Amino acid sequence: MDLSRVRELLESKSYDKLADLCDSLMLQVASDGIAYHDEWPYSIHLLAHIYVHDINSARFLWKSIPSSVKESQPEVTAVWKIGQRLWLRDYAGVHEVTRGFDWSQDLQGLVAAFSELYTKKMFQLLLSAYSTISIQDTASFLGMNEDDATNYVLQHGWTVDPESRMFTVKKQAIVTEQKLDPSKLQRLTEYVFHLEH
Repeated sequence: MDLSRVRELLESKSYDKLADLCDSLMLQVASDGIAYHDEWPYSIHLLAHIYVHDINSARFLWKSIPSSVKESQPEVTAVWKIGQRLWLRDYAGVHEVTRGFDWSQDLQGLVAAFSELYTKKMFQLLLSAYSTISIQDTASFLGMNEDDATNYVLQHGWTVDPESRMFTVKKQAIVTEQKLDPSKLQRLTEYVFHLEH
């Protein structure tokens, strides 16, 4: 079983392409009738789905993994714990699980990239959902201690009230360009003219 393309994507940090590659390789190996369960990089495959926010595919992959593999490879179970926390929307738990396991060399880069991506996603969630939020809640969402969370959000223009221990969220200006296509304007004019006459 040739997993060199998986290694290439890991080394080039092309993590967004990893899930599709693993899926197609698994189908190819299975259709060729090769016994692959003991050698398959389930932890990489599972985390690749989680990395691209495809929790459903991760869930179905988890269900298809043989019990013997789940029992003999604790890293596979640790990756699935990340998926479980995401499924339950336990935002702080995701950070705890990613930091709470001693990841193999193969997975360290992917876990670090996922953690960074997840922190950015949580920051965007806070931007869109809150106008003010406590330091403690922000730290929990971002998976940081309160000092690191404070530094992180202050770099993004938020302000802090030390007495109430609350952040004021600085909303990012949304720039929208509306392109006026002359052909669309012409069709609209003709439509309105048709309705009036």
